[in-house]
Amino acid sequence: MNTTQQALLPAYDHRQGAGPTLVFLHYWGGSARTWDLVVDRLEGRDMITVDFRGWNRSSNLAGPYTLRQLADDTLAVLADSGVTDYVLVGHSMGGKVAQLVAATRPAGLRGIVLVGSGPAKPAAAVTAEYRQALSHAYDSEESVAGARDDVLTATDLPVSIKAQIVADSRAGADAARTEWPLRGIAEDVSERTRTISVPSLVVAGGNDRVEPVDVLVNNLVPYLSGAEFVVIPHTGHLIPLEAPTDLADAITAFAPAV
Repeated sequence: MNTTQQALLPAYDHRQGAGPTLVFLHYWGGSARTWDLVVDRLEGRDMITVDFRGWNRSSNLAGPYTLRQLADDTLAVLADSGVTDYVLVGHSMGGKVAQLVAATRPAGLRGIVLVGSGPAKPAAAVTAEYRQALSHAYDSEESVAGARDDVLTATDLPVSIKAQIVADSRAGADAARTEWPLRGIAEDVSERTRTISVPSLVVAGGNDRVEPVDVLVNNLVPYLSGAEFVVIPHTGHLIPLEAPTDLADAITAFAPAV
């Protein structure tokens, strides 16, 4: 596994293996290691996991931390890695970034997997009051733990994973922690999502309270041409941590190794 961080490039890990390369983009508050349980179940695949600008090992990178900047960073990571045949796998905020990347129709993109993704069109529940409250969800270790247990998850996680969620959510730059809830979550990217031309898979958590099944059905799937749709029962929003085997199986079925 190669780990890379350049002065102006987000940190990323590249695990060599069979293609197409799976490029994993994490949720708001997550990191490259959010995907570890999924990656472990995809042994032998070529994979890249990224720490977005402002998060974890990339927390020292200056803003802006906008969705557009994160999309540009993802394209820069792909160029730096030399990957030319790949599938984007984006979770939550990372799913919305994946939509923006795919909308540029980059050479080498074979498909996108959107996991509990931020929808193309924001849900009606995303009001100014909701966004303001959400911007304080990661203010302290206690508030992160509350969000983790009361909102983000629907299953009981190991103590080590619970601690990882808290650590990752607190390991971001202040401006990165507020950019998504105050602005990114409310950004309507539906017109750009409509232009995506590669095959797509939308994965929903059956008990997801952040991006519920009906929101993904109504606010994301209609903007993707012929998207496949899979619901993983019982899991909440943190699908990569709650149901890694089911998610790995769904990714493999959609984008098998060549």
